[in-house]
This record gives sequence, structure tokens and C-alpha cells, in this order.
Amino acid sequence: MNRRLARIRTVQALYQIEMTETAPSEAMASVLQDNEVPDDFFHGLVNGTVSHLQEIDRLLTDALEHWSINRISRVDRAILRLAVYEMKYETDIPVNVSINEAIDLAKGFAGEEESGKFANGVLSKIAETLEK
Repeated sequence: MNRRLARIRTVQALYQIEMTETAPSEAMASVLQDNEVPDDFFHGLVNGTVSHLQEIDRLLTDALEHWSINRISRVDRAILRLAVYEMKYETDIPVNVSINEAIDLAKGFAGEEESGKFANGVLSKIAETLEK
């Protein structure tokens, strides 16, 4: 499983966890398609994001202007949470890579350029906060 696919499956698992309150292990198993073998990166992204959800949501809430975190679609929220987890806790991944991947995911899942711009704005603000 390459990193792009791991991120896609992570967003799907995070969405499912939020929608159905499914355990992370069940959500991860359910999003895998035929012949996909989960790897440590995928497991780490899902479990890490879930483990640090409170801190991640605090950072997102602080970065949102004129929005509450609950106004963001569940898919976009899953993408942003994944990206913030990567930016804060995956030190081997450059922040700009995490932001670019989130923009691509937002465009891919939403099919709209605006979702990518929204993700870029929020995540850039969080990146500035994390640099301090």
C-alpha cells in the first residue's frame, strides 16, 4: 500500500469511525478493498489521528475563522484531521507534503477546487501555529 492509498483509506476509516462510532480496527478492515494489504503507515495514521483527536480538533477550532468544526463536512473534517495529525506528529513528513496531500484529497473527495482552497487556508494557518 503506497502512502497516497493509505491516506485515502485513512480518510474513509476516519469518516466511518465518526459516522458509526466503529472501533478503529473495524473501520480499517472495512475500507480495504480486494487484495489491499494494510501497512504500518495506514495503521499509524488512523490510530494516531484517533488517539490525538482532542488536540487535533483544538488546533482546527483555533484555525477556523467564522466557522465551527461541526459546520465542516465529515469528509473534509476527516481530511483536515489526518493532515493535522501528520503535521504535528509525523516528524518524518514535511509539513508542505501533508498540506499538499490534504489539498489533493479534498479535491478528489469533493470534486471541487473550493474544498482544496479551504483545506489549504486552514492547514497553512495551523502550520504557522506549529512553527512557533
